[in-house]
Amino acid sequence: MTVFDLAQKEKEVWELESLSQKEDFWSEPEKAGKIMRQIENGRETIAFWNGLRDEVASLKEMAKLAESEEDKELKAEIENKLAEIEEIFLKNEHLVFMNGKNDPSNAIVTIRSGAGGVDAQDFSEMLLRMYLRYAERKNYKTQITHDSRGEEAGIKSATFKVTGKYAYGYLKNEIGVHRLVRLSPFNADSLRQTSFASVEVLPEIADNAEVPIRDEEIRIDTYRSSGAGGQHVNKTDSAVRITHLATGIVVACQNERSQMQNKEEAMNMLRSKLYTLRKEEEEKAKRDLRGEYKSAEWGNQIRSYVLHPYKMVKDHRTKMETAQTEDVLDGDIEGFIEARLRS
Repeated sequence: MTVFDLAQKEKEVWELESLSQKEDFWSEPEKAGKIMRQIENGRETIAFWNGLRDEVASLKEMAKLAESEEDKELKAEIENKLAEIEEIFLKNEHLVFMNGKNDPSNAIVTIRSGAGGVDAQDFSEMLLRMYLRYAERKNYKTQITHDSRGEEAGIKSATFKVTGKYAYGYLKNEIGVHRLVRLSPFNADSLRQTSFASVEVLPEIADNAEVPIRDEEIRIDTYRSSGAGGQHVNKTDSAVRITHLATGIVVACQNERSQMQNKEEAMNMLRSKLYTLRKEEEEKAKRDLRGEYKSAEWGNQIRSYVLHPYKMVKDHRTKMETAQTEDVLDGDIEGFIEARLRS
């Protein structure tokens, strides 16, 4: 099987469609809804690539005709059409590489400040804005579910959900440590400061059947939100914190209006974390068997944002770089994500 196998994709959609015809299919609405979204995404993908393939086949036949009749106008028309198809292909080529099970899912993104004190917290807020602007460019919906503000500036951590087709497939390429180099605005002497922030991206797992969580496995605490949100948020214990007792994983949601909504969002985050943990353990076991496992070090940043003494954003995985630092920090990171997908 190649990176993208259209025949395999058609088979997967056919199997899901057969599953959707069963009498008890809608007995589990959440699971059924997820399958229907997979079917819709699969159909769209198949239709797009089949359409492109059929158009190329038609142009090949036209080219034979133009060659036999020495029709210059037809040849020119074919060349223009091929240029249009090439442009469409290049714009959508990266979708070929998003073949993972959870790539079409919504994404849950967490940014945490690292080494660098207040500068790192400020950098974390810069990254938060960058990703929110990127999502806006993609016409994705975003919702900050939890944040912890720094005492002086910036954020210690923030979690937000990105809702849109292939949100996880795109944003998973941002997982890792990010590094900022600049003249510190928080230093009286304006000395050059290096600071770090980490980005975690999880697929939203709303299906309890995929990651079952029993009541006795968790502890749920409620508290009063400390963030901005009006009278309702500040006067009721609507914020929810869930602790998974076996793993020690803690998730929290405070930005919905009701405790029930916050609990639902927090449970989805917990499922996503447990699902990802399970996958990481499976991959680690495979690497250990092959003798290839290496622990990740904090200094292994995936991208550097240098604002002084020169301006440069460089991705250390793909070697892609640009001097347009303002544009990048304003959400123009599509080029970095697509380069990573192709690599």
